[in-house]
Amino acid sequence: MEKLADCESFLKNVETISELLKDLNSCDVEVQQKAMEKVDCYIAALDEPCRTKVNKTTINTNPSLQPSMSPQMLNEGPESFMNIMERDAEERRMSRIAKEKRANALKDKGNEAYAQEDYETAVKYYTDGLAELRDMQTLYTNRAQAYIKLGKYKEAICDCEWALKCNDSCIKAYVHMGKAYLELKKYSESRNCFQKIVEIEPGRQKMAKEYLIQVDLEENRVCQEMHARQEFDKGERNATIVPQLLEKLSIPGQMPLYYCGGLEILSQTVTECTGQTLFRLNNGFSIISSNDTVRSCLLQKTKDPDSQALCVSVLKLWTIVCSGNDENQKMLMSCPVSRQSIVDLVKSEHVAVRRECLALLCLFSELPYGRCLVIDNLNMDMLVRNLMACISKPQQQQETTASNILENFAGENKFCIQLRNGLNDSVIGPFTAILTNMNNSNRHVLPALISAVGCLAQDSVILRNLAHNPECWKAFLVATKHCSTYGYKEILYPMLGLIINLYSTTSSVSQEHAVSLCDCCLALLRNSDDGGVLTRATGVLSTVLPHSSEAVQNLIQQDVVQSMRWLLKGTVQTATRYAIKTLTVCTAASHLAREELVKSDKKMSLLRHLLRSSSDEMVSGNAALCLAHCLELEGIASNLLGTDIVLLLLRHAAGDAKRTAVQKNAAFALGKLCRSDPRHMSKLRELHGIEILHSCVKLFT
Repeated sequence: MEKLADCESFLKNVETISELLKDLNSCDVEVQQKAMEKVDCYIAALDEPCRTKVNKTTINTNPSLQPSMSPQMLNEGPESFMNIMERDAEERRMSRIAKEKRANALKDKGNEAYAQEDYETAVKYYTDGLAELRDMQTLYTNRAQAYIKLGKYKEAICDCEWALKCNDSCIKAYVHMGKAYLELKKYSESRNCFQKIVEIEPGRQKMAKEYLIQVDLEENRVCQEMHARQEFDKGERNATIVPQLLEKLSIPGQMPLYYCGGLEILSQTVTECTGQTLFRLNNGFSIISSNDTVRSCLLQKTKDPDSQALCVSVLKLWTIVCSGNDENQKMLMSCPVSRQSIVDLVKSEHVAVRRECLALLCLFSELPYGRCLVIDNLNMDMLVRNLMACISKPQQQQETTASNILENFAGENKFCIQLRNGLNDSVIGPFTAILTNMNNSNRHVLPALISAVGCLAQDSVILRNLAHNPECWKAFLVATKHCSTYGYKEILYPMLGLIINLYSTTSSVSQEHAVSLCDCCLALLRNSDDGGVLTRATGVLSTVLPHSSEAVQNLIQQDVVQSMRWLLKGTVQTATRYAIKTLTVCTAASHLAREELVKSDKKMSLLRHLLRSSSDEMVSGNAALCLAHCLELEGIASNLLGTDIVLLLLRHAAGDAKRTAVQKNAAFALGKLCRSDPRHMSKLRELHGIEILHSCVKLFT
């Protein structure tokens, strides 16, 4: 190893000297001077006091081996020496290029062997490549990966260390080293490797976190199994009874009630971590799933009462042994029978079977690791269809559990991706049907269901599908009217929020329903006394109106301006943002809207109050723009003489440079104010406003 290190050091020195020689021969005098300075520094670094304590001087007794240098070369001086060094450097460069070419060819062959799972051959090719080029980082990391597949973890760690000598920021080296240490059960070293990834590249935090979770899971598994074996060796009753029960359950050909009894006793025994671990160590999952009688019940091949009872017992046991035990959850999801049966039993006609299946799924859905296992192993499209079918047929509150499961999974990105292709059949169709057929028996489940669909809509593809679906908007209208009639405010609040989110993607379908949707929201503003619903209804108006001039004109005729003025007098910040935006859209589109706004407020005190008191960019920017719209009415600018309007607008025009929209709107309003009534110019000059307006001109270009 020391010889290899010396060789690497020598090659690096040769490369450094070659670069210096090139610069010394440069035509550029400045480059030559800098090269000379580097040469001096390099020589000074080499000029260290001799540390040799033993005289190693030897006399060459074979003069023929001494390097020959002709008198002519000696007489030619430094130039000849430089030429020799340049030729040597060029030869070394060409040699390295040839070695790199051969090493890359061997690396490609190694990658092909690795892809074919021929790891021994892959190691051989990578080793041959390293014989050509010792400092090729990729060959070390690739060979380390192959070594891990072969179970040669120490060799893999050694290769990763060499890769880090080539590049101390090599992410792959830390990944493979962390995996190798994990296999060797050196958990602290493994964690250090994965934590190092985040130090090098903070953007890889998610990946590093997943690896660290694997370390924790593996360490917990080993500790649990060690403790369980110790308890078994001590002869503890609960520890010894688990293998005995599993042995009895492995007897084939018994009646369903026989297995039911055994499973009931086993369920009472494996409630603690030790029992759960012994169940796994004694092949509990495979014993149960490989039993023909149990299998036929789980796959619903037999539906007599005893078989249904056995199915319930198995599902209960699985829930108990998986509760708080990550390794057992992983084992259950690796079993083909459980993967198929769990999905199908969600829609079982037997109430108890469906209840226990949902309880098991709910357990998995509560934590990220469990959700990941389900998403990776179960048919998500079919599972969601069955959950939606369960929600659409309320029975004994199981629909609440089903909707909660769906809501828990909806926040997972992988879950949304898997639902994209079959979204209409699995989600949109059942969802719109439930909304359209809303009644008192299913109203309690709708908030969680709407919330789940809202989480799914965070995915851009799902959002676009929902926004472009005609049945979806029809269902929203029916549901909104129904909720408004019967006062289902707990449903209105999440549904209006979902509508606001869907309008972030404009579509011709949503615009077709804009007028009707706005009518519903205006009716809510007049009839509802719930602050949350009022805010969300105003939010829908502020989102929909900019996309539909027809809806704007329709609402103005229904006196929406006065409704917005009433909301602006409140103290709810979110409602204020939505209301001033709605008012700005209306005053921009209609002369009538401006007249309605100033009819009872000729000095624009409401807008001036917003400009004076709000620090919210959306509120102050829209207030300035709304004021500019109203200044087009005759006499409004004159009504504002003697008020603080010039000062307020100047403050915003000269405010934070990052708030360009506010600055622009304030400057725009100031220009209209002074043009409508030039008497405001004196106040503007007094406050040095001309200079401020000049600086704002760039915002309009």
